[in-house]
Amino acid sequence: MNRVVWSFACFYLLEVPFLDSALASEVKRPSLGVDIISLNEKWQLMNSNSSVSLSAEVPGCVHTTLQRQGFISDPYYRFNDLAYRWISLDNWTYTTSFSVPTHVRGKGKAVLVFEGVDTVSTISLNGVTIGKTDNMFRRYDFEVTGLLKDEENVLQVWIMSAVTYASQRSHAHTEYRVPPDCPPPVQKGECHVNFIRKAQSSFSWDWGPSFPTLGIWKEVRLEVFNSSRVLSYTTSPKYDSEHSSWNVEVELFFDVFVASKGLVHLSIPLLQSEAEFQLSLTPGQILVILINVSLWWPFGHGEQFLYYLTIDVNLEGGETFNVAFRTVELVQEPIPSSPGLSFYFRINGKPIFLKGSNWIPVHAFQDQVTTDMITILLRSAQKANMNTLRVWGGGVYEQDIFYSLCDMYGIMIWQDFMFACALYPTEKDFIQTVREEVTHQVRRLKSHPSVVIWSGNNENEAAIATDWFNISVAARPLYVKDYVNLYVENIRDIVLQEDSTRPFLVSSPTNGVESEKEGWVAKDPYDPHYGDTHYYSYYKDCWDWTAFPRTRFASEYGFQSWPSLSTLSKVSVSSDWDFSSNFSAHRQHHEDGNQQMLKQAELHYILPNSTDPVQKYRDTIYITQVNTSPLSHTMGTLYWQLNDIWQGPSWSSVEFGGKWKMLHYWATDFYAPILSAGVEDKGDLLIYGVSDSHSEKHNVKAKVKLHSWSSFNAVCSLESNVTKIKAGGSTLVFQHSISALLMQCGNCTRRSCIVAFHLSSPEGQLISPHNHMFLSSPRYAEGLQKPNITDTGIVQNFFVTLHCSFPAVYVWLDVDNIPGHFDVNGFLMLSKKSTVIFGAWRPTTAEEITANLHITSLRDVY
Repeated sequence: MNRVVWSFACFYLLEVPFLDSALASEVKRPSLGVDIISLNEKWQLMNSNSSVSLSAEVPGCVHTTLQRQGFISDPYYRFNDLAYRWISLDNWTYTTSFSVPTHVRGKGKAVLVFEGVDTVSTISLNGVTIGKTDNMFRRYDFEVTGLLKDEENVLQVWIMSAVTYASQRSHAHTEYRVPPDCPPPVQKGECHVNFIRKAQSSFSWDWGPSFPTLGIWKEVRLEVFNSSRVLSYTTSPKYDSEHSSWNVEVELFFDVFVASKGLVHLSIPLLQSEAEFQLSLTPGQILVILINVSLWWPFGHGEQFLYYLTIDVNLEGGETFNVAFRTVELVQEPIPSSPGLSFYFRINGKPIFLKGSNWIPVHAFQDQVTTDMITILLRSAQKANMNTLRVWGGGVYEQDIFYSLCDMYGIMIWQDFMFACALYPTEKDFIQTVREEVTHQVRRLKSHPSVVIWSGNNENEAAIATDWFNISVAARPLYVKDYVNLYVENIRDIVLQEDSTRPFLVSSPTNGVESEKEGWVAKDPYDPHYGDTHYYSYYKDCWDWTAFPRTRFASEYGFQSWPSLSTLSKVSVSSDWDFSSNFSAHRQHHEDGNQQMLKQAELHYILPNSTDPVQKYRDTIYITQVNTSPLSHTMGTLYWQLNDIWQGPSWSSVEFGGKWKMLHYWATDFYAPILSAGVEDKGDLLIYGVSDSHSEKHNVKAKVKLHSWSSFNAVCSLESNVTKIKAGGSTLVFQHSISALLMQCGNCTRRSCIVAFHLSSPEGQLISPHNHMFLSSPRYAEGLQKPNITDTGIVQNFFVTLHCSFPAVYVWLDVDNIPGHFDVNGFLMLSKKSTVIFGAWRPTTAEEITANLHITSLRDVY
């Protein structure tokens, strides 16, 4: 039996420094006794010379307000990211007026709360400046007691161009350069984003546009009270292994106007556990209650038990939160007969293979991100058997619903702080706003069991270590000092103070504890024997698995592809649908990206050659998606990237809007709980059984068939002996000389045949997804015919039955703009008939699906 120890820590803030209010977290709802007036409606928006004036919504931003009012068209359309650059270069003013209800007047203290301002602003009430903002990632509270009028109050938020501000800050930093100054020209972006605390990708990235947004991107409200208000709640379940107990640490932060005493009642009804405390300045009152606890597990390893925790202050009606019980450890220890250290996660004492992807902002305009968008992406990740997403450090700390859904779905979060691919200034005011940001975000997010690790930045250790920015040897110590100051002495220091329940890494990639030994910047942060690695290589053959580093943890890797024509057509015209068009060049923000994709594809496939230009464009998109490939052989793989920010080429497996690319369908197989993986090594065919389980061991046998390209009948079939595959690892289950295998199978050659295989139980039950391995590049396949795929039409429940005349490679079904996904796609069809099911995300009909269905296979594109 486990026992829970209630540990209640109550912190009074007798004076709240409202220009420095990092302690104020995302408040669900202040306690009773606080009157709240929402200020989200009836704003006016005006540019600097008053030539543009229109009504606006809050939360919102300037771009979406202009679009909503018909002043501009879709910013994502064609070249509008350049056409609308003027919006970000101007200064804008939000203005609203409000009155204070009679029953609120005369109360002791009034506070204006801005949950998020993007980014640099001066705020005034009734003509009096009440404060300034300079950080998109934190909340601001401003005391306005004595400034409120009984009738109309005028609130004004003047927002400075983020581009101008960043440029001014950079040019004011005269002691030494803080690179990079500007993004590569191919990104068509703005400069000096590292001098402003906003989404770094908003000034452009290699997968997204430059839209340096301005606005009030989260809610605004007035809070008025007599005695106190709750600023934030946090919960931190901690396991005491010595006593086999859980210590639930609950922290409450108050803004106290008049000192008073009261009661706090804590309860978890499902566990029949409760405790009551007198409010006092002395933390650490403890009540011990014996209960049974069910643990929270990542998806695929157990249930996601979430308990309702009620926090009731002064017994006036409580707030309910989710609390979950789980432990997380990052294990870095010597490995027998191997150099370096391990790097893997233990959840609840069990080693867990982290499998998933990287998450970038869902939209360039955060006010456009809906719960449905986030839900579709997270469900898509879970359907692909993912248990982890890395919230990448160049975007935003995601909204509350993202983390709550990850708690529910069992998706672990690797949480970066928002610093990426740059060096940063360390002036006092910059460090101070970063400290406020980090404190705010840790307190906001640490109650979520899904968050399993904090990471200080994306690739900045590597940037210094491998000299991305041409820093002289003499100047390097200065930049290392700044790096340690920002990420170790400030960010790490705050995280360790605020949260002892999960590990912290200074960077990604990093050598972990080895980097720490080397002064926090390792000689080679990409060393595969330590920590996590990022790996990209666009000119080596992506089919050569021996070229990939065998890392401890692969936290970034991938290849580009284009999204579907149906996705691109929303922001383009037919004259754009050519890989040599201005639109294709403009949308590609990665240097030589289009050429790299085609050169990789040409190594193994015949490029599309249709005489119909639109069909050739569609076929070329298809071939770029065929050419993406996964990586394995580590204790964690997070491919780059899950989602897209707009309609353009990227490394994503899910297009903007939620449509699955071929990679995402393949991820459902290569992230399956048990899979078979085949490689050729020294002339032998090796098939491994890979198990994601941490407890079960499976008896399996490999079933192997050779098929010729010209026939559905297997040329020969082989079967391995029964082998027990180990839990949480890979086991060789089949080994055979390929030359002997081809000779044994009679008429097969490397070019005329393909190997298909899977794992089954000793009784013949399918255990792993079907897999295959080419013995030569498909471009040299002999006997591969056009399969003449037809369908019988979509029938009830959206089943589609396919028929073909010959084996078909990478059979791809596309239903244009109908949202949903197939149960399988991009597959090898080695039978005359196959049935596929479409799962729709909105009401549709069989007739609509049939009318929009396109079917393609590899041999159809040339």
